[in-house]
Amino acid sequence: MPRTLQHPARLVPLAFLLAILAGTALLMLPAARAGGGGAPFLTALFTATSAVCVTGLVVQDTPTYWSGFGQAVILGLFQIGGLGIMSGATLLGLLVTRRLRLGTRLIAQAETRSLALGDVVAVLRLILAVTAGMELATAAALAARLHLAHGEPWADAAWHGLFLAVSAFNNAGFSTYSDSLMAFARDPLVLGPIMAAVILGGIGFPVLHEMRRAPLRPARWSMHSKLTLVGTAGLLLAGTLAVLAYEWSNPATLGPFGPGGRLLNAAFHATILRTAGFNTLEVGAMRPESFIVSFALMLIGGGSAGTAGGVKVTTVLVLGLVAWAEISGEPDATAFRRRVSPEVQRQALAVMLLAAALVGIATLALLSVTTFALRDVLFEVISAFATVGLSTGITGSLPPAGQTIIMLLMFLGRVGTTTVAVGLALRSRQRPYRYPEERPIVG
Repeated sequence: MPRTLQHPARLVPLAFLLAILAGTALLMLPAARAGGGGAPFLTALFTATSAVCVTGLVVQDTPTYWSGFGQAVILGLFQIGGLGIMSGATLLGLLVTRRLRLGTRLIAQAETRSLALGDVVAVLRLILAVTAGMELATAAALAARLHLAHGEPWADAAWHGLFLAVSAFNNAGFSTYSDSLMAFARDPLVLGPIMAAVILGGIGFPVLHEMRRAPLRPARWSMHSKLTLVGTAGLLLAGTLAVLAYEWSNPATLGPFGPGGRLLNAAFHATILRTAGFNTLEVGAMRPESFIVSFALMLIGGGSAGTAGGVKVTTVLVLGLVAWAEISGEPDATAFRRRVSPEVQRQALAVMLLAAALVGIATLALLSVTTFALRDVLFEVISAFATVGLSTGITGSLPPAGQTIIMLLMFLGRVGTTTVAVGLALRSRQRPYRYPEERPIVG
């Protein structure tokens, strides 16, 4: 392999790209499509990109267009995407050799965003344990419920349960039901396990690693873990209350439900907006205020190094801490009696600016090749970039140019804007000097 491709920041996006191409080839096989005949290249490429990037946007109905083999390929692709190409490869190497070389650790650290180089092996082991345990437990709970309460044969219930469990934990949003999960909108024993899997998968493995090491001693958790947990809880609560407030009397969404059903579906929708992509409500029928809330929650996303997308909770909270420090006249941005390093502040600002620029450019580009309303286009763009998978229903009607824009957004959203930016640079430069300082007027 060329030396320039061995840098983790370039190898990780390349690995995702290769997985997408392999998935496209498999989905183009006649056996992958229900009714015979291979899928068109663009359909297969879009589906493979959405699966590997754990997004869930589709141009064809998953349970009716794809055969059992095709659905199994899609499941495998979003499982690979959720674990991370490099995390999976490193785990396989660990199982074979029982040890890791320094170069492999660095590659794995770039993908898992582990907090310290020495934590990589433990984090990768935790990834496998948590992934297998949570997916199997969720699959068993869903299969039992689908069989006992909804009358599905055990074989069908087991397959649907497994597919939904893997999709939920990986925040993929793919469903084996044509209406996503709308048929189960009144069943908390179906929605509950899915919500738990989505939240756990989206928190991030470094946080789970710290919580396992010191489960009853939060004082020993890092600032990253505390910010992630506090931010996640706050966003879930705020999102649930906002959906309840704006959709309570909407006859097309929460209106037909009783108080308990409204609370369940509001909480489910607020959870799913954090990049999971399932839906029990008609997204396109929501009120304008709910769309604004959805834009914000989708763009923020979940925790770093988890299966969720978005700019991440810690990014937004770090910028909030910086703003608060500036407003209050403090010299440092602090949280939990710790200072936020200047490097992290610059990284957070870069991620947010790159994300805003990318969303803005993609929205203009998609508006120029379609006739859809701005609201629907912006929702689709943010959903793709944040790897959410929700849609107002325009995905299947996008022209080839529009589908290409969405695929690029899904890819960039999954590998990370900063990873792509760093990967384009052959090497970092260090100047032996610094220019004189000036203070331009801001605001």
